[in-house]
Amino acid sequence: MPVKRIVIFAATPWEMKAVRSAFTPGAERRIGGLPVCVHTVGDREYWLAQTGVGVENARQRAAQLLDNQSFSLMVSTGFACALIAADIGALLVGREVVYRGEQGDKPSTVLDVPGDERDLMVTFVETLVRPEHIGRFVSTDRIIGSAREKRTFAQHTQAIGLDMESSALAAQAQRAQVPFVIIRSVSDLLDEDLPLDFNLFLRPTGWVKGIGTVLAAPSCLFGLGRLRRQSLVAAEALTLFFRSYAAAMLTDRQNKGLSSA
Repeated sequence: MPVKRIVIFAATPWEMKAVRSAFTPGAERRIGGLPVCVHTVGDREYWLAQTGVGVENARQRAAQLLDNQSFSLMVSTGFACALIAADIGALLVGREVVYRGEQGDKPSTVLDVPGDERDLMVTFVETLVRPEHIGRFVSTDRIIGSAREKRTFAQHTQAIGLDMESSALAAQAQRAQVPFVIIRSVSDLLDEDLPLDFNLFLRPTGWVKGIGTVLAAPSCLFGLGRLRRQSLVAAEALTLFFRSYAAAMLTDRQNKGLSSA
């Protein structure tokens, strides 16, 4: 039986570390100029690739890899802002995604790339999450920090989760005809404000302004501490999910082998 390759994209080193912790050590490779780590579990290969933050980084990195390798499934993973009532660390699953840019823009066309491997993963996820935690995601080009604006995104898109990469990854999956799914864990909630404007850190000279903001308002440190704790919970949830998913797929393959013997 041919090997099935599952590519898993995450934006940041912290999100990628959470996913890698689910697997035994893998083989480092470079495909189309993009570094990846390949973990083999039974008849499946899990290809882990870091995109960097934002839709453009995600688009470029996904194109690099998909132009040089075929896959059975693409997964967008990492942390997400919940746009529904949810706990920190809860899994949110996206079958479809839209893009929404500046406030006032209408959401883009819905991107939905189905397939057998996606159905298999979603069937497994359905045993772990509530039905309302499976639905639509929305991606944007900036970090949404205020509870007010989060609620606006939720109202205008009917999405359950918000991130900055999934719409670009879905577009590349659609182009390459690779089934696509979003598996993310909640790191910040619908009704809470982030402690500072993290968009400062995304700009070339933003670190100086970002550090200046923290120094000028030491109360930000308490909020940053809270966000760090929430991110650790979200990271652990990702590790547990991918560990259990890979084990379930291996067990299913072994059981099928026994039944056909």
